[in-house]
Amino acid sequence: MPWHYKIRYLIGQPVGISFTNGQGTSGVLCGVSGGKLLVTEYLYQAQFALKQYDLHMIQDINGFPSCHNQQLY
Repeated sequence: MPWHYKIRYLIGQPVGISFTNGQGTSGVLCGVSGGKLLVTEYLYQAQFALKQYDLHMIQDINGFPSCHNQQLY
């Protein structure tokens, strides 16, 4: 499925994003506005940033998988 069809199902969810230049990032998908993908990313300590990526830079977007039978220690 082309990535742009996935957006509506992934808004508000943690996602991994791959770019056409071979790099990638992850964060919470906030939406799309003005031809840009809006993603909240973790910086450090308690700091987060809303970043904007041009849609033409996106190669694919995937939601994070759920944790399967993880035991907490």
